[in-house]
Amino acid sequence: MTEDSTDRYAPARSAMVRHQIRARGISDPRVLSAMAEVPRQEFVPGSLEDVAYADRPLPIGFGQTISQPYIVALTLEALELRGDERVLDVGTGSGYQAALLGRLAREVVSVEIIGGLAERASLALARTGIHNVSLVVADGGSGCPERAPFDAIAVAAACDRVPAPLLAQLAPGGQLVAPVGPRCFQTLTRVRRALDGSFHFEDLGGCAFVPLLGAHATAG
Repeated sequence: MTEDSTDRYAPARSAMVRHQIRARGISDPRVLSAMAEVPRQEFVPGSLEDVAYADRPLPIGFGQTISQPYIVALTLEALELRGDERVLDVGTGSGYQAALLGRLAREVVSVEIIGGLAERASLALARTGIHNVSLVVADGGSGCPERAPFDAIAVAAACDRVPAPLLAQLAPGGQLVAPVGPRCFQTLTRVRRALDGSFHFEDLGGCAFVPLLGAHATAG
């Protein structure tokens, strides 16, 4: 990423935060700051750089997408990160959400099942100076048990139900956010794990994600 490219897209980033995110109720100043700073154009194919800040998901190859900016912001705010957490990012995709998490948390483990996407994401993270994200090529629905527990977990692919391994890897007192439901339409769901180990589910609104791949893939 060059300084010139950053300056070129700065107005689009500012407009994205102002009109797509803050105007829809996202108020966490750390989330707003991260989204104003991370250059989204670095995480989309070159042919789509000029629409990187559009109010919609964009294709990134391999049948996958980079999520709509507002949905990313809603997910991040729902995780209630303070800055000292270890976070699991399920479904690296473009690497954009992992980059934002890297700004908001102490350590991020990001899992992607498609090796080609993981390679691209690694390069994008390096270009943008994000060094606290570890990329793992594996089945995201199985999490990363060797690095668990996690203070927060963000899932960027639709699942019929939150995979049991992810719930098991969520630390007491932590939050998990995932799109839960069938392939066509899901509910963005926050799961809080109480200190006694019990789970509490909260509906954050409708969304549409590509389906989770691997052993915990969505049915139908």
